[in-house]
Amino acid sequence: MCKVMEDMRNESLKQGIKEGMKEAALRMLAAGKYALDKIANISGLSLDEVKN
Repeated sequence: MCKVMEDMRNESLKQGIKEGMKEAALRMLAAGKYALDKIANISGLSLDEVKN
């Protein structure tokens, strides 16, 4: 049971981090100072995710 709860917590944490990176990418896009590939590299998101 503890393993299941730990896995759920870890998955939730990963999702939260990814959402934070998406928000950061949106701010970089809005600033207009970064190329899409640079945003992907900095945020850890895929280039397709940044384009979307």
